[in-house]
Amino acid sequence: MSAADLAPPEAARWAARSGLSLSPERHSAVAATADHMLSVVSVLRELDFGDTPPSAAYRACAGEERLDAAV
Repeated sequence: MSAADLAPPEAARWAARSGLSLSPERHSAVAATADHMLSVVSVLRELDFGDTPPSAAYRACAGEERLDAAV
């Protein structure tokens, strides 16, 4: 589903399937928020993290990132 496919009635139906009841005046706002979230996620899916080490490879440091030597 693309971000443009989500209409307010469909957003209400998905919310109801999840156990959330929405008042009719909130359907448009929820659909707009879901559209935005879907567009952000679609951009993140396109990023290539192939050479990026997992977060466990980093240690928290004051002001700089360093790879953990043990990894």
